[in-house]
Amino acid sequence: LQLVESGGGLVQPGGSLRLSCAASRGSLDYLAITWFRQAPGKEREGVSCITFHNYSTNYADSAKGRFTISRDNAKNTVYLQMNSLKPEDTAVYYCAAVWNPYAAICSLVLETGRYNGWGQGTQVTVSS
Repeated sequence: LQLVESGGGLVQPGGSLRLSCAASRGSLDYLAITWFRQAPGKEREGVSCITFHNYSTNYADSAKGRFTISRDNAKNTVYLQMNSLKPEDTAVYYCAAVWNPYAAICSLVLETGRYNGWGQGTQVTVSS
């Protein structure tokens, strides 16, 4: 499975971006998708995730109330709408997939070796 992120860029504080995660080969069916981010000098952290089975979502405290994750299975794409962006949101954003068709919840914890596919990342820079 190969994932491709897009939608990153430079935005001013308070602005918005919508990131997309698509499968360049294969399908996102039966996969839970997690958005991670990694800022320079920091560890990769989970931002938000969504299940396949019931579209259940989970958000890091830093994302609650500002970010919204969604998926369009017909378009084979998962989105991360990011509003009210802050300079501390600056990072490379990655999406990762876990095969789990019946999961009712999803995890933001980064677990080595767990994922069926990762994207190459998209840079988000929040700066005036």
